[in-house]
Amino acid sequence: MLIALTGFMGCGKSTVGSLVAEALGCPFLDLDAVVEKKAGKSIPQIFEADGEPAFRRMEKKALEEIVKKYAESTAVLALGGGTVTVSGAPELLREKTLCIYLEATLETLQGRLEGQTEGRPLAGGGMAERLAAREPLYRQAAHITLETDRLSPEELADEIIISCL
Repeated sequence: MLIALTGFMGCGKSTVGSLVAEALGCPFLDLDAVVEKKAGKSIPQIFEADGEPAFRRMEKKALEEIVKKYAESTAVLALGGGTVTVSGAPELLREKTLCIYLEATLETLQGRLEGQTEGRPLAGGGMAERLAAREPLYRQAAHITLETDRLSPEELADEIIISCL
């Protein structure tokens, strides 16, 4: 089973995902890191040189490859915050993964991202609008929604593990 963590940047996908993978003794993958490795450049470089549409195409292809590779085994995948905006991605996640939406309020996300926006090309202004636009897509893709505002990464990892058993 591929456990896919979705949600806006700063919700804890990578932090929590690595804890869950460690506890389950399975691989942890970060979709952004996979795209960067395949492209041979950072996400900001991809955005600058090729634009967001090219990045989203790379992201979708990497997601499809990971879903196929881990169809018969267990792994944890931290998605990019905008992965759900790619045509067909919410449906793919819903059908082929156990998708968990790590929900956080705008205030929580802003607090977590304060001073940590380097390497995040979409972390500038407009967060509220992007979050509002993506929230229905996160819900569409997800089987489970976990509210993250008051839970530590370890508590969230425990909740995910309980949900998977």
